[in-house]
Amino acid sequence: MTFLLNDEQRMLRDSAADFLQGQAPVALQRKLRDEQVPAGFDSGVWQQAIDLGWTAAIFPEQHGGLEIGYQGIGAVFGLMGKHLSALPLLSHVVLCGELLLRTGDAAQLQRWLPALIAGEERFALAVDETGRHAPQRIATRARRDGDGWVLDGEKWFVVDGVGASQLLVVARLEDQSAGLFVVPCQMEGLQTSGLQVSALQMVDSRNSAHVLLQGVRLDNAQRLTASDVPTALGAALEAALDRARVCLAAEALGLTREAFERTVAYLKERIQFDVPIGSFQALQHRAARLYVDLELLESCVSAALSAIDQDAPDLPLLASLAKARASDLCEKLLNEAVQMHGGIGVTDEFDLGLFVKRARMIQHSLGDGLFHRNRYAALKGY
Repeated sequence: MTFLLNDEQRMLRDSAADFLQGQAPVALQRKLRDEQVPAGFDSGVWQQAIDLGWTAAIFPEQHGGLEIGYQGIGAVFGLMGKHLSALPLLSHVVLCGELLLRTGDAAQLQRWLPALIAGEERFALAVDETGRHAPQRIATRARRDGDGWVLDGEKWFVVDGVGASQLLVVARLEDQSAGLFVVPCQMEGLQTSGLQVSALQMVDSRNSAHVLLQGVRLDNAQRLTASDVPTALGAALEAALDRARVCLAAEALGLTREAFERTVAYLKERIQFDVPIGSFQALQHRAARLYVDLELLESCVSAALSAIDQDAPDLPLLASLAKARASDLCEKLLNEAVQMHGGIGVTDEFDLGLFVKRARMIQHSLGDGLFHRNRYAALKGY
């Protein structure tokens, strides 16, 4: 297992660093929030990211991808965390792209994957049905109707669901097995053919949707069931979720490290009793512990990204380890950062508050620390 980036991955990281700093800095996230942009991201910046090849990075060359790997795209997620850059990269590419690749037959891949890579269609995954991440608890039903299907149910907290052109919906079939369907959708609040997608107000001002399906009719080609794919849908879904969890952990690493560096800089410049408060030993000890936690998280994220690229069998363990540590550190480090900044740390004008809000969402997205510690223990046989 190697944690070192190859030349292509370094080029992707370096170009992403310049691009995000110039086109999607923290100031843009504040602007998107203040203007209440429904999509939660700047469509022009997203198109530039597509043009840079980000949507093609993880896919095999035979399907029109660049095959750069997850260590490369993981570096991009880390930089997105550093700058609080809002882009539908996780939902569109990692979650939906992986699922299409793993469950679509040749005709379905031909129909949807090139459009996904080119950004002609935007996909979002609708899986969770409660306030907490529970991908195995599926109540949405799909029943046979002639040569097609009818879907009934609802999905909550669909990441980047508002404005998506296609939803991947996980539903329970009549034999109690799981099915995955491509459901075309319309803009926010527009109800057609029994489908309604409405925006949810999130603390980080990102795009999240509630999806209601009432008698949604689909043709048989919209069910993703490739006969030549050896893995069952459950395994494919877990594989996609694990990759997304690792990418979220990478984003958390970038976010928490940036918040830590801003806090250390503040400790050096804030004067109290005629000396910088960073000279106080108690604060030095707290900062040192946070630094150690950051280094441990970086090791976990690097190991998980490398495991994805090498198709290692212990990826589920490493994914849960990285996400659990990321979730815990999102809470711990940002709480400490606010306390060390004092009163200014809780003002809206100060950017730290934007980091706190995004950290809280990452903490709970795709399973919080408790979820992944329980999952890690179960995978270990406890």
